[in-house]
Amino acid sequence: MSQERLIKLLCALCKKINYFTFKSKGNAKDKMEIAKFCRTCRKHTPHKEAK
Repeated sequence: MSQERLIKLLCALCKKINYFTFKSKGNAKDKMEIAKFCRTCRKHTPHKEAK
């Protein structure tokens, strides 16, 4: 069985879900935050893990 789970990344500014990625269940306990390009804002913004 895989030790990864699918998570959603949402833009911190406009609150739109733009990306889906995998995250390790065992190693990463806190929420992920990555700077990625938001098509709605049309610039690089922080994207945080959503429920």
